[in-house]
Amino acid sequence: MKFLKLEIKDRLAILTLDRGKSNALNTEMMQELIAAVIDLNADENIGGLVITGKENFFSAGVDLIEVYHYDEQQVKTFWATFLQMLGTLASFKKPFVTAITGHSPAGGCIIAICSDYRVMAKGDYIIGLNEIPVGIIVPDAVFQLYSFWLGQRKAYQYLLEGKLLKSEEALANGLVDELAEADDVLEAAEKKARSYMKFSPSTWQQSKLNLRKDLLQNINVDHSAGLDIMLKQWWAADTRAILKGMVDKLTNPVKK
Repeated sequence: MKFLKLEIKDRLAILTLDRGKSNALNTEMMQELIAAVIDLNADENIGGLVITGKENFFSAGVDLIEVYHYDEQQVKTFWATFLQMLGTLASFKKPFVTAITGHSPAGGCIIAICSDYRVMAKGDYIIGLNEIPVGIIVPDAVFQLYSFWLGQRKAYQYLLEGKLLKSEEALANGLVDELAEADDVLEAAEKKARSYMKFSPSTWQQSKLNLRKDLLQNINVDHSAGLDIMLKQWWAADTRAILKGMVDKLTNPVKK
C-alpha cells in the first residue's frame, strides 16, 4: 500500500495513515483504506482494528490543494469514494478504535467517528467538522454519523457553525472518549481494542451491528441525489472562491 502501513499484532490490525506530513485525503488514499478495511473485516484471523496517524496529525481531512484542481469526473469520483469510505468504516463489524495522534478536522474527524472508541492526544489539537465554512455541503450521512455521538441538537449546531473543538472540549462533548499523552495514544487505543476482543466475537459483533442498525440504514443508501447537489455547489463561483483562498493560504503560508 502506498499511503497506509499495516501491522498485525496478535490478531489486532494496526493501520497507520501515511501520506505526507498531515495525512490529507485524496482519492487513491481513500481507495486504499476502503480495500484494506474490507479485507480486515472478512479476515477471520483478525479480531480488531486500530487506525492511527502520525505525530501532530491524525488526518487533516481533504487534500484541498490536490482536489481543488481535479476535473469534474475526478471530483465526482473523489466524493463518491469519500461516501463509500464512510460507509465501509462505519459498517466494520469488529472492534474498531482510533488513536487520534494530533489534529483531526473534517475528513479526519469522519474517519474517527466511524470507530467504536476514540483516544485523542492531549494538547493544542483540534477535531470537528468545518465543511460549511469551506463551502462544502454536509451530506446527510455525515449528519447521521455526527449526531450518533453528539446528539442531533449539538451536531446540528456544530455543523452549521463549522465548529472545531480542542481535545479537552472534544472529551467533554463526547466526541472523543479518552485523552492520553501523545506518546501513549496508540498504546491506550490498543488496550481498549483488546478489551473488546476479549468478548465472544459473534456476540460482540452482532450486538454492534444491532446497535448501529438505524445509523447504517441511513448511511448505506443511494447517495446519487445528494452527491449531485454537492457537486453543483463544489463548482459554484462562491465555493470556488473560498476554496481558492484556502489553497492559496496552504501553498503560500504567511510567515510570522
